[in-house]
Amino acid sequence: MKVSAIRSDNVYSKIMSAPSDRKNDIYRYELMMPFERKWACYNIPMKAKAPGGYDVIRAGRCFGLIAPTKVDETQKQNIQMISDDTLWENCETAIRRALSCFTGQGVSLPVGEYLFTILLANPESPYIMLNEGYCGDGGIPGYILSWLTPNEYTLKHLPAALAHETNHNVRFQFIKWKNDITLGEMLVSEGLAENFATFLFGEDQAGPWVTKTDLTTLNEVIKPVIQSGLNVRGLENLNAYLYGDELARLQNFPQAGLPYCAGYACGYHLVKHYLKKTGKSVVEATLLPAKEILDAAEDFWND
Repeated sequence: MKVSAIRSDNVYSKIMSAPSDRKNDIYRYELMMPFERKWACYNIPMKAKAPGGYDVIRAGRCFGLIAPTKVDETQKQNIQMISDDTLWENCETAIRRALSCFTGQGVSLPVGEYLFTILLANPESPYIMLNEGYCGDGGIPGYILSWLTPNEYTLKHLPAALAHETNHNVRFQFIKWKNDITLGEMLVSEGLAENFATFLFGEDQAGPWVTKTDLTTLNEVIKPVIQSGLNVRGLENLNAYLYGDELARLQNFPQAGLPYCAGYACGYHLVKHYLKKTGKSVVEATLLPAKEILDAAEDFWND
């Protein structure tokens, strides 16, 4: 199993020192190009065909990444905070540990090489602020990203965040992604990933997408709305259920009357209920179809 890092700190240092008209291309071709296949799966080109068009830089801004043109002396401390060799070693260890949970159980992973990096987040992005400064993406097998505003809290939670994304990476090697995915399937996917992260690193490392939701809100506000929308399809329709009304409003998507990351929190508790009820491990459950988990955990909605 090969796990490799793209050392973003080196690239960001180069961008910081570069003239303004060179920053975008350094970012594009030295930091994003190794992930070109991943971006292509999202139909995001490295460079737009026309000025101002949609490309990897514009998409990054939507995801909450800092724009390369903003990487100047003001980012020097942030770059230094992600330049520690031990940090990168710990990140690689977290991914290897996550993968070994499956290979150690005799699971043969179709993908043998994994590429990861840590990116700088835009601290002014509402998405980043709501997520307490960090998030990630592991939906395309072989590629794992996390981006953050570096501080003691986010760096401490980084290994668990990478484990969460690695779980997605493994699951989607066996469960085929579909663009018309249902809310129920997304709940299971996110619930498995966060249960896996806490299985490896402890409940205290759960992300704010879980910890910001108390059980009263879960049971009295979130569950009834989520249950009624389990068969809703299409990412544009799922956003309000998964992320809550505030982020849906910012993205001009329909709202569902839900608080921050309601779907993530609900998925976490749904999968936790399933694991306790069935006695299965989160490693076993990661490879199961969502319907099997949803059917077995049907009583979760009445708890």
